[in-house]
Amino acid sequence: MMMLWCFYRCLFFVSLLNNVDLTSRKHHGKALILDGIIQCTEHDEFSYQEMISFLPLCAHPSPAKVLIVGGGDGGVAREVHKHPLVKEIVQVEIDAEVIEASKRYLPFMAVGFDSDKLTLNICDGFQYMKEHKDEFDVIITDSSDPIGPAVNLFTESYFGLLKGALRSGGIICSQNGTVWAGLDHVKETMEHCRKHFTTVKYAVASVPTYPSGQIGFVVASLDERDLTVPKHRFGEKELGEMELRYYNSEIHSASFVLPNFVRKVLQ
Repeated sequence: MMMLWCFYRCLFFVSLLNNVDLTSRKHHGKALILDGIIQCTEHDEFSYQEMISFLPLCAHPSPAKVLIVGGGDGGVAREVHKHPLVKEIVQVEIDAEVIEASKRYLPFMAVGFDSDKLTLNICDGFQYMKEHKDEFDVIITDSSDPIGPAVNLFTESYFGLLKGALRSGGIICSQNGTVWAGLDHVKETMEHCRKHFTTVKYAVASVPTYPSGQIGFVVASLDERDLTVPKHRFGEKELGEMELRYYNSEIHSASFVLPNFVRKVLQ
């Protein structure tokens, strides 16, 4: 997950590894930092996790088998587990240290690793998808900023790997920055995706501690379909039982409504 550079005064600081830190902040609770960039805060992580998960899951008519690429804090696995039609979750994460740090310090997110639907693999996601073709209904990429190795998760070749690992009618959802801080990057990523997917859309969610308070997702399908209309609509009782605090059917559709300057560039 992409967030602001750490500029808040920390109440305490725990150094975990050379590039993995944890802070606690008065108004935002615990925060996970990778390479100097805050990945998630206890205060608002749920909006990101719910949207990157439920946008593709609810756009697919039968998301039985799901692949998560990244997501070492466990938050996406936590949310994907909630969807009643998901039967199997596979997660590939290259950094075991992030997972262990999350289990120790961010249990409210790492609870996702306790899912009985989940198979966790510590490995290279690129290689895994090369070896698992036509296998998944939905693939969710929960990546950090396009800095260092993570740059490869925003390339045309990466979207080609996603396409190959999907079953017919498959859907993907990947973190894709914010238009307020990197519209050119968002556009470039969308163009890479369009070379492999028939339907490609951009959705946004509100996360106060992200750059500009907003984050975006590229959501795409192999076939022609209206990704803005959820196939699954949950009532208030179901939303409560699943403990969804941000996502609902109205938010799903509204998240694809973009300002004029963004629509002009991305279309």
